[in-house]
Amino acid sequence: MEEKNIATFPRPIIGRIPNFVGADKAAQNLSNLPEYKSAQTVFCNPDSPQRPVRETVLRDGKTLVMATPRLRQGLLLIESGSLSPSQISEASTIHGAFKIGRSIEANAVKINLFVAGSVAVSLDGARLGKGTGYSDQEYALLKNAGALSSKTLVVTTVHDAQVVEDIISSEWDVPVDVIVTPTKIIRTKK
Repeated sequence: MEEKNIATFPRPIIGRIPNFVGADKAAQNLSNLPEYKSAQTVFCNPDSPQRPVRETVLRDGKTLVMATPRLRQGLLLIESGSLSPSQISEASTIHGAFKIGRSIEANAVKINLFVAGSVAVSLDGARLGKGTGYSDQEYALLKNAGALSSKTLVVTTVHDAQVVEDIISSEWDVPVDVIVTPTKIIRTKK
């Protein structure tokens, strides 16, 4: 991604969910999903490439639940209702989410859509993260608390170059139902 100049700040991308050119377009494409449109509460990871997703969620008047980095401080809830446009932009950042959001327990919400970040994802829904298992932990935390069900749609936003032929996954890896890129929406064959 760096060689093709499709990775954006922060760089280098090694050891992180890579931010990519077109992340804002992928977020816009995500907002066209019927499941997104009907969702009232969206969970989204705190990584840089999903910041446009978090901002879109808040601009669309939805409630955002965000994991804190490495789950060190649990989950944050941000309700868009009383936020100004500049507060929405700020709240979509990690620093702003801590300032504007409030800490919640996992059982305090019902998640309608779960957005995960990915290093790579395959057409069968297998996803590769940065290797620390936080997305799987976030999903398990919310599922065990009753905040989401096994029917809750799991989505990832990635660059087209991050969609690969095959990924070996383990039984505890949470697969994705939908891959959203800057150019397409792919419903997986999991």
